[in-house]
Amino acid sequence: MSKKNKGDLNQSEGEPKSNSTKASTPAPEPPKASATAVASTSSSDEMADAAPKKTEGVLYLGIDLGTSRTSVSASNGVRETVASYVGYPKDAVSRKLLKKDVLVGSEAVEKRLSLDFYRPLEHGVLKCSEKDGSYSKNLQAAQDLIAEIIRRAKPRKDELVYAVIGAPAQVSINNKEAILDAARESVDSVMLCSEPFSVAYGLDMLDDVLVIDIGAGTTDLCRMHGTMPEDNDQITVTFAGDFVDNKFAELLKEAYPEAQFSTAMIRDIKERFSNVGDQVDKVMANFPVNGKPTPFDVTDQLRAACNSIVPPMVEGLSKLVSTFDPEFQDRLKNRVLLAGGGSQIRGLDVAIEREMMNQLGGGKVIRTEEPMYGGAGGALKIAHDMPAEFWEKLK
Repeated sequence: MSKKNKGDLNQSEGEPKSNSTKASTPAPEPPKASATAVASTSSSDEMADAAPKKTEGVLYLGIDLGTSRTSVSASNGVRETVASYVGYPKDAVSRKLLKKDVLVGSEAVEKRLSLDFYRPLEHGVLKCSEKDGSYSKNLQAAQDLIAEIIRRAKPRKDELVYAVIGAPAQVSINNKEAILDAARESVDSVMLCSEPFSVAYGLDMLDDVLVIDIGAGTTDLCRMHGTMPEDNDQITVTFAGDFVDNKFAELLKEAYPEAQFSTAMIRDIKERFSNVGDQVDKVMANFPVNGKPTPFDVTDQLRAACNSIVPPMVEGLSKLVSTFDPEFQDRLKNRVLLAGGGSQIRGLDVAIEREMMNQLGGGKVIRTEEPMYGGAGGALKIAHDMPAEFWEKLK
């Protein structure tokens, strides 16, 4: 499916948001300032009441565009996740073998040796450096990734597609433009929101809550206090899933220099066995040594790698707590919402609470029930709550 926007989308992004975006109106103007500017009220019920009845023939999508996985929740009930990888046949032989011009997701990963292989997102945003001349290729890969996740949402041919896409909390202006450029070919109207905000919005946790959204490329921290979050309410750090993978590989090389392994192999081990608890089962992995599969005990290395993201994560939380109104700091740190794919590390909530005791004197962590679809589900709820004329203005 290929669609072109009928208007300029620049109104959905811009310079850092000012306090003026908090003005409460029943039909907000398209946000002109921030990737987090998605509504002018702090209550989803109020927004739903203010929004006029939706016209038929529109498919609303919430998309969590991630470094490792991209998820969609659609108003027709479809929910899908695809690995954020795209590949193109290298030559005539690979094209004959694959019988496709574009491969996306796990299929691209499996056939990557036959492909020009792209992971178009890095640290949660589109790779947009012109230094190596790869920008246009990554943009095309991102377009094909978004087109595939929308295809999996099963829009009808006669439907308009309106999408809210989650982006890291402190994404740059250039990357906002790049993400919007990547989406324009496949949707009729699009806007961005910050990923941690969409998680909180989907759960109606809009007051006195600290969100930790752990992805592959970034961990996004956001404090919610009954209004739209501003720039100083949010922090984005790169201590996330990819950081754990790199640390795990580093520790394995130190402990077992003879072992051979790929990033995909250690990521698979992490996703199946990650644990930061005090009592963990032994984790054994087979790595080739001179071509011979050899078992290695990787328990300590995996636990240390997973634990490495906890102190910097809590440092970010400490900054958001310490710069908040002193009267409400205790309430804020006792409602920490752990979300995103990285939140599935076993024992992580307890490890964060322990570190919060050291740095903040205490705190309470709550896990989301659906870490893989929290961001996409929240983005879909935002899309539903936006008045119809809002979407028309963005087209």
